Amino acid sequence: MLLNDFFKITDVQNGEKYIVSIEMNPKHDIYNGHFPGNPITPGVCLTQMVKETVEHITKKKLQMVRGDNLKFTAILNPEVNGNVTMSLSIKIKEDGLFQADSIISAESTNFFTFKGHFKEIKT
Repeated sequence: MLLNDFFKITDVQNGEKYIVSIEMNPKHDIYNGHFPGNPITPGVCLTQMVKETVEHITKKKLQMVRGDNLKFTAILNPEVNGNVTMSLSIKIKEDGLFQADSIISAESTNFFTFKGHFKEIKT
């Protein structure tokens, strides 16, 4: 789990889409290996950030079942862009899946675009 360690959600605004303010942790251990002196946020971490943000908003434990379209469009260096915004649309489909569309950005730079589906994990 990366929430509250690798990244923190500092604000959530709900409108047509959720606008989520995120603070990155440039001192996280992940950056010691990816890469020392030039931290780059791994794509798998960006994907996990979307999943955990959807969980935070829906208050449900989820599993990603399909990544329809994932695009890594710019390098996210947390020392340069320590605060990012996630725009997020969540729809519940007829089959019970949660469809999520998201963009992680800062100012005019989009770092990551995500379109995918999650299912609830029943415990």
